[in-house]
Amino acid sequence: MGDFNLALVIVAIVVCILVFIFNVYLLVNYQHPDDANQAYFPKFVVVLGLSVAAISILMLPADVANRQACRHAIYNGACNLTLPMKDLWLAIYILDAVLVFFVIPFAMFYYEGDQEKSVGKRIKSALLWVGTTAIVCGLVLGILYGLIGKVDFTVMHLSSSTTSFPTTWDFSSSQQCIGGTHQCSAYTASASSEKTWTMRTTFPEYVVALATIVGSVLFAIFGGVGIACLPLGLIFSFIKRPKAVITRSQYIKEATELGKKARELKKAADSLQQEERSGSKGRKWRKNVKAVEKELLQLEEDVKLLEEMYPQGEKAETSWALTVLGYLAKLVLGILGLIVSVAWVAHIVIYLLINPPLSAFLNEVFIKLDDIWGLLGTAAFAFFCFYLLLAVIAGAMMLGLRLVFITIHPMKWGATLMNSFLFNVGLILLCSISVIQFCSTAFAYYAQATAAQEIFGHTLESLRGIRYLYKYNVFQIAFVALAGLTFVYYAAFGWRRRKPSGRFQLST
Repeated sequence: MGDFNLALVIVAIVVCILVFIFNVYLLVNYQHPDDANQAYFPKFVVVLGLSVAAISILMLPADVANRQACRHAIYNGACNLTLPMKDLWLAIYILDAVLVFFVIPFAMFYYEGDQEKSVGKRIKSALLWVGTTAIVCGLVLGILYGLIGKVDFTVMHLSSSTTSFPTTWDFSSSQQCIGGTHQCSAYTASASSEKTWTMRTTFPEYVVALATIVGSVLFAIFGGVGIACLPLGLIFSFIKRPKAVITRSQYIKEATELGKKARELKKAADSLQQEERSGSKGRKWRKNVKAVEKELLQLEEDVKLLEEMYPQGEKAETSWALTVLGYLAKLVLGILGLIVSVAWVAHIVIYLLINPPLSAFLNEVFIKLDDIWGLLGTAAFAFFCFYLLLAVIAGAMMLGLRLVFITIHPMKWGATLMNSFLFNVGLILLCSISVIQFCSTAFAYYAQATAAQEIFGHTLESLRGIRYLYKYNVFQIAFVALAGLTFVYYAAFGWRRRKPSGRFQLST
């Protein structure tokens, strides 16, 4: 048993190193050329944030494996090499909260600061904003913890008299326990025997709980939309694919229209830049900036689509063949993703929303996969958790394209600026806490008796003031409802091709 525990520790260290290397690879390949050989601090924050998010997701399967490592131990000291999961959970999520609410905002303020200012002034300005945020957050957390930082556990008060030890053991439906015709106190306990046991939670657990609430709101919105739009977007992308190569005259006509649109957007961007320099950055200015960003994103997509429909150069036929294969890959991935999304929604309804649950569903699937091979169920478990994070990003992108008040921060291969990187990393970190809490609840049967379930399944769901959000499944219901609405939206409008927009004008 000790060898297995040592192997688990070694695997955990190796996985952390691999996660860090992979995130460096993502940063190098996604970063914009303008950020090459500069913005080192934001890059460090991006790699650290992505690593923390990935490790936090992988910690739940590691928690399950850590529990299984000592399931045959007779005494507590038999497993001295197991991972201290509760301490690791609290450490990783305190680091998560610090990154989301302090470090990432500082990096964004510093990166987006006026480039004409000196480095010292940009750091001072960023510290001023983050310091103000830290003071406000500290006061709010301290007041809330002092007033309602307690957990209320509902327990049942039981008592019974003693009886002589029996010489025979005879149990039946009419006799559930020892003592002839007497019944167990737990069996006959009345509703009035329920009591509330109150105790104060630790401050780190309280910080994690409040961060989880904030993340759960975003997770329910973006995750609910994304769980449907992630696979359906790929499928409908295949349906709306270019069916054939266009003629040269058609290409020139479309390119001319796109060029005209690009000049309009450049003129609008120059006008907004002049307004910014004059100091008139009001609500209308911010609205116009977001409108220009969305039009630019759509213009880039139109240019890419036009290049796909009219491949040029000596390898034009090869480019068209790769385009066709790319859309076929999207169809396959979309169908597989749709299966996973349907499985997720079905599991939420069957296991979480219906009381008592109709079936353990995916819990039983993971257990059977573990019986086939020790890490197969754990790998499937981790995949379903990661899929939720991908759904959150997909949902944020979809809503960002359609709602004015949501800022777009697209991730593009070789063309992602650091502020977009930082925004998406912050979103992933904030929602990763909620994904873990959601998974520990949804897969409670598979992840039972783990440190994560102790933190998220007992403390969080009994925390005074917010426990009713979990008692009545508010976030799960919102998640399923938004997933259903998104599916209806795609069924009604997803197959339609986007019409080219007319002349772009700034709102006055």
